[in-house]
Amino acid sequence: MKKAPGTKAVNKKASFNYELKDEIEAGIVLTGAEIKAIRLGKVDLTGSHIRIISGEAFLLGGRITALNTDPSRTRKLLLHKAEITRMASKSDGKGLSLIPTKLYLTRGRAKVQLALGKGKKLHDKREALKKKDQIREEQRSEKF
Repeated sequence: MKKAPGTKAVNKKASFNYELKDEIEAGIVLTGAEIKAIRLGKVDLTGSHIRIISGEAFLLGGRITALNTDPSRTRKLLLHKAEITRMASKSDGKGLSLIPTKLYLTRGRAKVQLALGKGKKLHDKREALKKKDQIREEQRSEKF
């Protein structure tokens, strides 16, 4: 996952730990100090996840390091009710999790890209590392 020009944070561990399937964009409720911290790039999405509580979506575990605020506080996500119910119904019975993959700015507003992910097993992660190493070796051999 590469960082686009407006992207402020990428959750690299998400694609390693999960098979990502369905993606959706959501707004996020922030304070003034938090949006300033996002513009400075003081954001970490590693280990964060989305929880749906009484029909509303919340970001848990994401760290936005701003002055005078708790960096890992729970933040509300702005989604249409139909989108929330669709994502909740997909994730409930099938063992899927809602994972934030990117946080970026569009027209001065912070947006979070969410994805439905199914957790990978240990052997799947090892295979991914082997493939990555093979590709890296091939690229090295092409240079010489």
